[in-house]
Amino acid sequence: MPEARLDDSGSGLAPSGDGWFVVNVRDAEWWTSETFGSGCGFESREFEFPQLGINLSVLEPGEPNCLYHSESQQEAFLVLSGECRLLVDGEERLLRPWDFFHCPAGTEHVFVGAGDGPCVILMAGARSKDEQLLYPVSELAAGYGASAKEETPDPKQAYARFPRPQRKRPAYWDRLPWA
Repeated sequence: MPEARLDDSGSGLAPSGDGWFVVNVRDAEWWTSETFGSGCGFESREFEFPQLGINLSVLEPGEPNCLYHSESQQEAFLVLSGECRLLVDGEERLLRPWDFFHCPAGTEHVFVGAGDGPCVILMAGARSKDEQLLYPVSELAAGYGASAKEETPDPKQAYARFPRPQRKRPAYWDRLPWA
């Protein structure tokens, strides 16, 4: 397998095709959302890993990482720094560094930044061509701005009211553990 070429998108390096590569988080491509924090996906819009999704998500206090949802694939999450709230199947748990969350397929969940600074979470999940999503209405998640307005399996419908993430580093970049 050849080494993949890494291209600079303006917010960091991302692979332009298949192959192995090494990139430091400081140098990788970053995306920032006005609503859902920022993250580093280690892949690009043009090239996604076919079997495994993996990213770092950075959340400020009170900021959700996405909308409350469930997926037909399992996921795993590890808090690396800071604190966050895990909303899971209608319950709320405070997570701190080195807390691990195993998320079986079908489990409703979302993370919300907590504490007094950014929270960094390593996120990994299986991928398949027949993945199914569900964005339920959740009173608990709505309290954090993280619930769909109406239940839907369609991400485009669930996220229609939100601006798209932009390729850029977050404003708090210099407060992150690797800065």
